[in-house]
Amino acid sequence: MTTETSTATTTSGTSRPELRQTGLLHQSLTMVRRNLRHIKRQPEALTDVTIQPVMFVLLFAFVFGGSIQTAGAPYREWLLPGIMAQTMAFASFVVAIGLNTDIDKGIVDRFRSLPISRASVLIGRSLSSLIHSSVGIVVMSLTGLAIGWRITGGLPEALLGFGLLLLFGFAMIWIGILAGSALRSIEAVNGVMFTTIFPITFLANTFAPTEQMTPWLRAIAEWNPISALVQALRELWGNTPPAPADAQLPLHHPELFAAGWSVLIALVIAPLALRAFNRRTSE
Repeated sequence: MTTETSTATTTSGTSRPELRQTGLLHQSLTMVRRNLRHIKRQPEALTDVTIQPVMFVLLFAFVFGGSIQTAGAPYREWLLPGIMAQTMAFASFVVAIGLNTDIDKGIVDRFRSLPISRASVLIGRSLSSLIHSSVGIVVMSLTGLAIGWRITGGLPEALLGFGLLLLFGFAMIWIGILAGSALRSIEAVNGVMFTTIFPITFLANTFAPTEQMTPWLRAIAEWNPISALVQALRELWGNTPPAPADAQLPLHHPELFAAGWSVLIALVIAPLALRAFNRRTSE
């Protein structure tokens, strides 16, 4: 518990701050509003979840789609779950850049001087990043509907698919917190995140089937956590048949592995991220 200030008038007519007890939830929601207000004032910050995903959808669907063969479903239906998973992977970019900017400009130091929990800064940044990425999922869903993508499974399966997306996005946020806390500049964040996250999203079944890959590369791609997530989305939404018999184990149980990978990433990275954040903000 901590305090929030409001204005009160004394008997002498002067104003003084009045303290009111607030909890972690209230403080975290205040941080979410603060982060979302920045997006409202800088709408160009939404280009990574609006223009960029639509560009990927149109580019792969109409330019490369004719040369990529997929079994059991048209390529446009097969493609959408992959781009949605990639967008959630990029949630780490959003939180890393935003957190690094706040630390570099001294905003986090100002928050530390207030009677609020330090955890509210990370919780607020994480929730606002999930909301930010969810905007991209909505935009891509509408774009997919426009080019022929459909969810042919039931409502529970559809909701489970979107739930797995959010769970994976939550795991990627911890990677963003670690990068934003450990790296010392926006340039370093952009360089490191781009050279790690971007290739990982392509070394998977995101945009092309893994069956045509060489055996060793196919094994790496099919054990990629993103591949399990994408396969789970495609099966839940009715966009592909089950994985072939010679596929790696994660693709035969994609929902279980997608959830398991997300939880494992969060459990491993979260302590490292919290340690890096505490070290950076205590200097």
